[in-house]
Amino acid sequence: MRKRIFVLIIILMSIALIGIISVQVFWIKNTVQITEEQFTSNVRFALAKVSEDIKEREFRDFYDDISEKVSAGNRLSYSDISKFIYEKIDTTNNEKFTYSQSIIEANYKVPTEFFENDSINFKEIFSKEEIIIEKGKILDSKGGLIDAPKERYIKVGRFDKAQKAKFEPVFDAITSKLPIHKRVSNEEITFRLNNELAVRGIATGFKYGIYSNGLATQVKSGYFRKEAGKSYKVPMFVDAEGNSNFQLYVTFPEKKNFILASISKILVLSAFFVFIIILAFVSALYQLVRQKQISEIKTDFINNMTHEFKTPIATINLALDAIKNPKIIDDKEKVLKYVKMIRDENKRMHAQVENVLRISKLEKNQLDVSKEKADVHDIIEEAITHVELLVKDRGGYINVNLKAGLTEILGNQFHLNSVIVNMLDNAIKYSEGGPKIDISTESTSKNIIIRVKDKGIGMSKSVQKNIFKKFYREESGNIHNVKGHGLGLSYVKKIIEIHQGEIYVESEKGKGSTFTIELPLI
Repeated sequence: MRKRIFVLIIILMSIALIGIISVQVFWIKNTVQITEEQFTSNVRFALAKVSEDIKEREFRDFYDDISEKVSAGNRLSYSDISKFIYEKIDTTNNEKFTYSQSIIEANYKVPTEFFENDSINFKEIFSKEEIIIEKGKILDSKGGLIDAPKERYIKVGRFDKAQKAKFEPVFDAITSKLPIHKRVSNEEITFRLNNELAVRGIATGFKYGIYSNGLATQVKSGYFRKEAGKSYKVPMFVDAEGNSNFQLYVTFPEKKNFILASISKILVLSAFFVFIIILAFVSALYQLVRQKQISEIKTDFINNMTHEFKTPIATINLALDAIKNPKIIDDKEKVLKYVKMIRDENKRMHAQVENVLRISKLEKNQLDVSKEKADVHDIIEEAITHVELLVKDRGGYINVNLKAGLTEILGNQFHLNSVIVNMLDNAIKYSEGGPKIDISTESTSKNIIIRVKDKGIGMSKSVQKNIFKKFYREESGNIHNVKGHGLGLSYVKKIIEIHQGEIYVESEKGKGSTFTIELPLI
């Protein structure tokens, strides 16, 4: 995958992710706003209902009290009587229809307890309705004409609504002079607020206070202070003209928590899906990056394999051409020399292929690693013999310091020998000039510890995290500066893990590296 296309895919995926998250955030924000508006609307309706109910209760109590005093025998001050009469004559049926209504207003002077030596006017309004139907002459049993009997319907009633309507101005005038704490109690406000809020699904704590022309009154819940933009208000005891001297303020300290709790399920689901989207994006991005890395690693591996095979193939071709030369074919010594060269190069290619196949089998758990009793010191000494000449040829040395008292483990001697050879081979490859290698051992009660230390080029922290990965090689300009496929240390780690051991590295750029292996003792 080209770098531009890869970057473009990441940019497009990022834009899509940001867009989806932005839509989710907008939707959540919009939901919170709608819920808050619904909360505000419900609170205002509840407060208006509470204000209306309290006023109605006060008027009803006052009216009932005055009505009882009137019924108790207060003398009538004066009365007004109004009478309305309607008549209709039906000549066809010889009938006369008469409707009459009498309205009686009885005015009383009722002493009031609010003002000393004073009284208020109270009216009782009654209505008498009468319907008379008169028919013309009818025949009696003897055949004579007599007056038909009249049909009379009478209804007497009381105009309660009219009485209350006429009484309201008096009521407003009297109660407006009363202190607020005598008109309504904290208990009543708390009870009515709780009921009205509960009906509208608002189950959260609140505080309230009644203010008169901007000043606090005695009617409030504990320590209450109105807050601009946070308190809801409604006028109390509104008169006939819509004026009021009192305002009821209510605040909800846990309003935000209540709103969030009311949409908590939606928020949790939304957050969950956003998390899933982010997780999917990260996973997809990780897979893209990993696939790109694998593609690059495979390309490097093929290049390295080609380079590794190219040299022995070229050597074999040259040797074969030399043997075909008439001057050499008769020289048995030279022919044997070239044959040996061909065999060595063939072994080298075979070893390369075996390394790749070995790692493949290890990945698939198909490599047969039989274990038996083995001495670690013997394995180390044998491994040193494979590289000793190469180290000396480059003007280096291998210092051996085998101090471990307990050295016997349960392992596969061939593969463990390959592990030590790989580590020594790396120390030689990545040393500038003569390799300077120290190999030492020590033992604990349970493990034997092997350290291979070199004074080579060392490696950075980022490289140390990846060196045990398959095909990984540190890039340093020309990838062929150091021969290999990036399989050695991956193979080493797998073998050590099969032996229930551990391997780790300590290194500093320019100062060398130390590989440490811990294997369990028998």
